[in-house]
Amino acid sequence: MTKTVSRADALFQKLEREIRSGRMPAGSRLPTQKAIAQDEDVSRTVVREAVARLEAQGLVVARQGSGVFVTEEGRYQAFQITRQDMSELAEVIRLLEVRLAVESEMAAFAASRRTLDDIAAMRGALRDMIALAHDPVASAKADTRLHMAIARATHNDTFVRLIEFLGVRLVPPRNLYLGDRSPDEHEAYVERVHSEHEAIVDAIVRMNPEAARDAARRHMKESLSRHTELSERSDD
Repeated sequence: MTKTVSRADALFQKLEREIRSGRMPAGSRLPTQKAIAQDEDVSRTVVREAVARLEAQGLVVARQGSGVFVTEEGRYQAFQITRQDMSELAEVIRLLEVRLAVESEMAAFAASRRTLDDIAAMRGALRDMIALAHDPVASAKADTRLHMAIARATHNDTFVRLIEFLGVRLVPPRNLYLGDRSPDEHEAYVERVHSEHEAIVDAIVRMNPEAARDAARRHMKESLSRHTELSERSDD
């Protein structure tokens, strides 16, 4: 079963690359399942699984009696970041690099536009992060709520939609960085992250865009530094 799944994954990724690169353009017809199976030296079951995943992603569409075709939107489908991706340290680091650019400006806009309701939402999420610090899952959800509150404070729906898309993937799994470290190290980590978040919220409350941008950038750079250091250690 594992072998079948891994071959289906590999075939899906190969076909996806062909579509997204434009080498298999919109409107083009995929080879028959029999032809793909022969060319790739895999079973028809593997081909069916890979094609089903392409269809689920909106990259291809099956037309009864005609075959399977690349959709017009296939090449431009939005990228995906799955929970499985976020269990890999390299993917966490890539996302943190993107967030470094996005969230620093998001915080600056929030500082310019926040309302009293926005402040209440941010402070409520901060309180929950501390109250739920003993529960990594619940604390991560509160962390996500804080970022969502900051996004809403920009009063720019595109920021909100982006943060909604990322969801809990905004928060790298705590065990990925801390592993089996001591309880004291866990507590120090929680306090450090909370302090970074407090600085962002404080600057937004004071309507200081420059300070909010700097605080958000500092928080993201610290997180990126922590996970990059972990990656470098694991490579040694």
